[in-house]
Amino acid sequence: MAVSGFEGFEKRLELHFSGDDPVVGMGLRHLDFESLEQVLHAVQCTVVSAVGNHYFDAYVLSESSLFVYPTKIIIKTCGTTQLLKSIPPLLHHGRHLGLAMCGCSTLCYRKASVMPSKMSSHSWHVFSASDEPHMVLQHMPDVLYTLEVCMTDLDRVLARKFFLRPGAGKAGDVAGKEMTELTGIGDINPGALICDFAFDPCGYSMNGIDGDRYSTIHVTPEDGYSYASFECVGSIYDDQNDVVQVLKKVVQVFRPATMSVSTTCTSHEVWTRVATALEPMGLKCRKLRGGRVPGCRKHGVSNVHDSPEGEEVGGSRHVKTEKVREETEKVGVRI
Repeated sequence: MAVSGFEGFEKRLELHFSGDDPVVGMGLRHLDFESLEQVLHAVQCTVVSAVGNHYFDAYVLSESSLFVYPTKIIIKTCGTTQLLKSIPPLLHHGRHLGLAMCGCSTLCYRKASVMPSKMSSHSWHVFSASDEPHMVLQHMPDVLYTLEVCMTDLDRVLARKFFLRPGAGKAGDVAGKEMTELTGIGDINPGALICDFAFDPCGYSMNGIDGDRYSTIHVTPEDGYSYASFECVGSIYDDQNDVVQVLKKVVQVFRPATMSVSTTCTSHEVWTRVATALEPMGLKCRKLRGGRVPGCRKHGVSNVHDSPEGEEVGGSRHVKTEKVREETEKVGVRI
């Protein structure tokens, strides 16, 4: 939830593990709630709601989301949380389960902040490291891709839907469900099981689970620094119109003045679909970057903003390609 000194950026940490799993099929999901709380305490956030299925568990946090798969864990946090402090306890708990970390990647998105001393531009920072042999043996599902959308300057009328109604009572799951229905978020992926939560006096988070795929949304609706993020997992074998429809629905829910879209995948085909989906929405591409990240899949980023009415959206696209070193680097992080 935003405050007067809110710093609008999100951080995402993804850890991959390999090794002998003493609890067949469960892996990291065998971690009890007390162990997860210990990890989140180091990050400075807590669990407010949770849901799970046969494939993974999803937790809505006071500061974004946590997803736990048998050999993979994803944590998204915002604000001043200390995300990297989750790594030592996760390594400790993994060892007790017979699992060792074989891959680590972090993605940080920063937008304009109300703090004058902070970065004023939209930017992404990507860090990745891996033990390549173990990552290959783990046989990661290369057909999957991750789509992340970060939006700022939300439509003021639509943003008001993420404030608690006067006299509506306490925040929580009930108010979250009401926001999901009122805003149209529930229609983005009708087949997903949604775990949602509304904050007091404003703000909203949700996790959706659909088979082995997740989706998540986080909203800070205050005027002046409104922000919303959307992330989902898809497959290159999905109907190519699926990602187009998802992006269209997300934009309709928030109508942002500026948005940044990131894809992590093994195929340029995914980014082509994304670019095709953005152009008809009245959004103009300001910058496009792509490259390979060590120990990770191809990563592409596009920053777009409102295109003035009547202007040709695709006519003045500025495209810049940046090649990132392909070799795996050993990096040290001081926590």
